[in-house]
Amino acid sequence: MDILLKSLLGGAMTAVIALAAKRGNTLPGILPLFPLFGFISLMIIGAKNDINAFRETCLASAKTLPAYVAFVTTCYLGIAVFPAPVAVVVGICVWTISALVMFGIT
Repeated sequence: MDILLKSLLGGAMTAVIALAAKRGNTLPGILPLFPLFGFISLMIIGAKNDINAFRETCLASAKTLPAYVAFVTTCYLGIAVFPAPVAVVVGICVWTISALVMFGIT
């Protein structure tokens, strides 16, 4: 039941972004920064009642901000060269590489 609730929250946020896109371009760009997925991950980790695990998750989330900026910057620049779906896929690749480098996984 817990996973169902979280998936409904994610679906609701997707619907809100789609509806906001009909009214303009700024709000759909701001909404992904709403901490919905951070909320979900912190609630899952928080259910363990382990303060250190909770704090570790917070720090890991904060470390992804540069990767998100790399993703958005790549999409911003890529749209001048590629169609939107390709620009987003390239942005996701840059995000993945950035995250792997930041977390020392490469």
